[in-house]
Amino acid sequence: MLLVALAWRSLRNRALLSVLTVLSIALSVALLLGIEQVRVGVRESFAGTIKGTDLIVGARGGTTQVLLSTVFGMSAPTGSVSWATYERWAAHPAVKWAVPYALGDAHRGFRVIGTTAAFFERYRFRDRTVTFVAGGPPTTDAEVAIGANVAERLGYAVGSEVVLAHGLAAVSFAEHGAHPFRVSGVIAKTFTPIDRALYATLEGLTVMHEAEAASGGLMMGPPTAPTTGPAPITAFLVGTKNRFETLQLQRELNEDRTEPLTAIIPGVALAQLWQTIGSAEVGLRVVALLTLLVGILGMCVALYASLEARRREMAVLRAIGAGPRTIVGLLVLESALLSLAGALAGTALVYGGLAVARGPVEARFGLALQSHALTSVEWGILALVVGAGTLVGLVPAWRAYRASLADGLAPKL
Repeated sequence: MLLVALAWRSLRNRALLSVLTVLSIALSVALLLGIEQVRVGVRESFAGTIKGTDLIVGARGGTTQVLLSTVFGMSAPTGSVSWATYERWAAHPAVKWAVPYALGDAHRGFRVIGTTAAFFERYRFRDRTVTFVAGGPPTTDAEVAIGANVAERLGYAVGSEVVLAHGLAAVSFAEHGAHPFRVSGVIAKTFTPIDRALYATLEGLTVMHEAEAASGGLMMGPPTAPTTGPAPITAFLVGTKNRFETLQLQRELNEDRTEPLTAIIPGVALAQLWQTIGSAEVGLRVVALLTLLVGILGMCVALYASLEARRREMAVLRAIGAGPRTIVGLLVLESALLSLAGALAGTALVYGGLAVARGPVEARFGLALQSHALTSVEWGILALVVGAGTLVGLVPAWRAYRASLADGLAPKL
């Protein structure tokens, strides 16, 4: 305890240098832990975009393209799936439920999706269901439900009139004005692509195009007779009665000889996509580790540099009976205390920063950053910091050990 008290007083006497050293380590630790916390949070948010759906079935194409076009509203779908094919597979003995999904046009840059009421009952994200802060899902061909971001940016509420447009551009000169929609409900914030979409009924999209054709708008040829039955869909979501049947059903869907299909397992597809786009995290970790290394080396330099000013102090300690081991222990303990203080301060910075930045990040980027308890990797990082910082103290300690008592008491000091 005497050695700890002596180390603490020594650090307190050099308060400015000690604070700067702790700050440099804290910033390095905060960067390293912050990257790890954000990485885990982003990955959980990414993987939680869709839950509870066993299969996504679309026209024949790549796994990533089916996932991006259906779940994230990005990329163009490879084709369409006929309504007859959807009904045939929805009646499969292994299928518990199926939800049709049709990518429509857009409204001021936001994607429009045609589906049924079952979507709002079956779709899961991070083990949560889709809820409404006002109104409810569309029930007629003239209603549309809107995501939270759509409502916020466009100032819409229940009852607002919405005119869909051709294409995905924010500004369009080809609007479906012959069949306007009315907002039936505003979906609660989900921090998923749902927030940036509008949801109409399949019949609504069909009637909209029929009305436009009848009025002569957006036509490339002579008017056509109204279509009978639902139009083709982009994809459909499937829930199986038994999870063990998912792989067998996926194989059957992919081998459908009536219509070429691609069935993907969302969790597997999301993991594959993350491996593709998540490689940047390796670079961030390398930068953070290098920053941490610079911080620890800075502590070593600070301790070594201060040793020259403390040679008389070391000599006095030797003169009153402190042995070489005591001197070494004192310097190593000071280094350990600085490292520990830096690690604790860095951890506090991370959790404080996440608490402050959570709201703006969620509002701006749609990422639900949830702080979590330190993982084994993060505990390992903290142990590495404290351990490396302690070992760094051996460098000035070795120098002090070699300094002689006569050198320390020399008049030139």
